[in-house]
This record gives sequence, C-alpha cells and structure tokens, in this order.
Amino acid sequence: MADSSFKIVIVDENPIRAAILEEGLRDAGFSAVEHLREMHNLLARIYAIDPDVVLIDLENPSRDTLEQMFQVSRAVRRPIAMFVDQSDAASIQQSVEAGVSAYIVDGLKRERIKPILDLCVSRFNAFAKLQDELDRTKSALEERKVIDRAKGILMKLKGLNEDEAYVLLRSTAMREKKKIGEIAQSIITASELLK
Repeated sequence: MADSSFKIVIVDENPIRAAILEEGLRDAGFSAVEHLREMHNLLARIYAIDPDVVLIDLENPSRDTLEQMFQVSRAVRRPIAMFVDQSDAASIQQSVEAGVSAYIVDGLKRERIKPILDLCVSRFNAFAKLQDELDRTKSALEERKVIDRAKGILMKLKGLNEDEAYVLLRSTAMREKKKIGEIAQSIITASELLK
C-alpha cells in the first residue's frame, strides 16, 4: 500500500506526538505526509490537501474537540484513524456513528502505525462498499416506485393492463435511448401538469 502518491494528513496540536506519527509513516514508506497543527478552519484545509487518509491525534479530547473531529469525519468521506489517550464508551459510539474507521485508545506507537493505517483503509473501503450497495438498492427501490406509478397512469389513461403498460414504457425507453425510470418520471410529471 505504501506509495509516494498516497497522501496522509496528520491533525495534531502537539508537535512531538505528530513527529512520532510522521516518523512512523515515513519508516513505513509513506512520504507524502502533511501535518496540520491548528484546528482552525480544519475542514477547508483538509479539503484543499485532498488526502487519501486522515490521522487525528488527540491527547485528552474535550467533548467540543471530539464533536468537531466527528463533524470532520462525517464531511470528509475518507478513511480516518483517531488516536486518543483515554476514552469512554460514549465517545467510541459517537466515533463509529461519525464514520471514524479506526478509533485507537492509548495506541500511538511507531511500529503500530502501518497496521493501523492498513486496518483503517480496509475498514473504510468495506464500509464505503456497503454504503454504495445500500444507496444503489434505495435508488432501485425508488425507481421501481416511479415505474409502478407511471404504469398506473398509463393503465388508467390508455385502458392497458399492467404488462402492456410496462411494455409501452420499455419500448419508449429503448426508442428514445433513455432509462425506463426517466420515461416513467416524465409520464408522472406530465400527468401532474395536466391535472
């Protein structure tokens, strides 16, 4: 996984801790590492760098700091590993809900950085794949509802049965080189305009 184009951002206000992380990453073969020292305008700065992975290192994070980091993890849509010195069940739960890929308590040791990074990326990818499947399923379900509604309109207006209405939708979609869902949506929109 270590290649020179792989960009990593470290978010840490403590320069000594950040140096340990940076050194561990360089030892593991990662050269494109950027350290953000201040939390001010964090999201915009992370977007500007557009990293492959974000590592957030917090000593004893306050609720506010954690909440800010969770907002970052919700928005960034990248693998995020969060290192904290101590934690509680609620913070761990919040981090999972916010999409943090790896939440490591008392775990900042140089030799652990590479395996943690690998874990973080693979967890993120697995979660992203599940999310993608869920989105596709929802989209297919929505399209099915639109098609059923359009079939109902065609059946009522043209006196067709369900199969004939579907055949008409499908043949129109093929003729116009569009998706059947698009044709169905057009029928619904037209029908609402003509009410």
